Amino acid sequence: MSLLAGWRGWRAFNKLPKVWREIVVYSESGQDWHQFSGLIEALNESFERRVCYVTSDASDPGLQRSHERYRAVYLPEGFFLTLFFQTCRCDLFVLTMMDLGNLHLKRSVHPVHYVYVFHSMGSTHMVDHAESFDHYDTLFCAGPQQMAEIRRREELKGLPPKQLFEFGHPRLEEVMRAGENWRQGRGAVGGEDLAGKPPIVLVAPTWGDSSIFNVCGVPLIEGLLGAGFEVIMRPHYQSNRLTPEVISGVRDRFAGHQRFTYIDRMGETDSLLRSDLLISDWSAMALEYALGLEKPVLFIDVPRRVRNPDWRELGIEPLESAIRHQVGRIVSPQDLAQVPDAIRQLLADREAFRSRMRELRQDIVFNLGHSIETGAAELARLAEQQIAARGQQVALDG
Repeated sequence: MSLLAGWRGWRAFNKLPKVWREIVVYSESGQDWHQFSGLIEALNESFERRVCYVTSDASDPGLQRSHERYRAVYLPEGFFLTLFFQTCRCDLFVLTMMDLGNLHLKRSVHPVHYVYVFHSMGSTHMVDHAESFDHYDTLFCAGPQQMAEIRRREELKGLPPKQLFEFGHPRLEEVMRAGENWRQGRGAVGGEDLAGKPPIVLVAPTWGDSSIFNVCGVPLIEGLLGAGFEVIMRPHYQSNRLTPEVISGVRDRFAGHQRFTYIDRMGETDSLLRSDLLISDWSAMALEYALGLEKPVLFIDVPRRVRNPDWRELGIEPLESAIRHQVGRIVSPQDLAQVPDAIRQLLADREAFRSRMRELRQDIVFNLGHSIETGAAELARLAEQQIAARGQQVALDG
């Protein structure tokens, strides 16, 4: 069935007229829809541009969207997806998939301009492979740190300079708006629970062998519940995919406890809004939580998740490491008994913490409040540039 679905998707895309292949957006998973939906909406409405959305997830919400300037194609992983990448005829190809050209999904043999949209504010050179971003033409960067890291790698390795665009992070803006609406709706400042209920702690780490759930998930949550906190467990979707036995083991250990909740939807925001504090490790989501919701983060100091063993050669400390002391505190997995007191201290002066986060996010994120409009305008400009170049080439060939 997958092969047949792949053939149908590949054929459907190739039957589209050229005007529908000027801007193509590719998504590996429906989890990425929230990264693209705002840009697509702005392209369709503000710039009246057609967009073809190709996804490898049959449950992607993007498949259900309807608009006169929008088409969606389902093309699952497999032979025809590989063929689609290698033979794609389009002007602009937008994606948030790393490692283009490094694995089985290659650049097209045809002249295509590839735009990578960073899906987090995190750094580029530690948790990702060294070559993860080498084969794109334009990178939509969340902040100045990413731009500095990319330029430093290009300098060290003699790589041709890419176009780096000051984009920002729409997800952070969504979180900021949601947090403000939540506080106004509660009628309380910063999420303080006037009913005297216990603080709500969200445990949402990154994925991998060194994730909190893999290293110390059970004793951590056991201690939190024992100290009287309410706990929300929210694993990364990759953890459920790669180590389901670990996640189910932690979840089942506390299932039924009246102060324990399990969440498995990445796009879900209620757990972020309801919680008073986040416990994480090396997840870039910690930055969204602290800077967007203006709430503190307690970091469990598990080993770094490193895909690039040579990350130190850039001479730049990763943002997710450098910012830890500014947005919270760090506790060793061997000192979990310190966690309850650390949480109480972090929650002691919420207004001062909020003020610091407002200042900090202005320094490390581009275009706060208008990243979608800015990004869509640049995509429209790049598409026009590519269309013009294609027209010139046709004239020369003629």
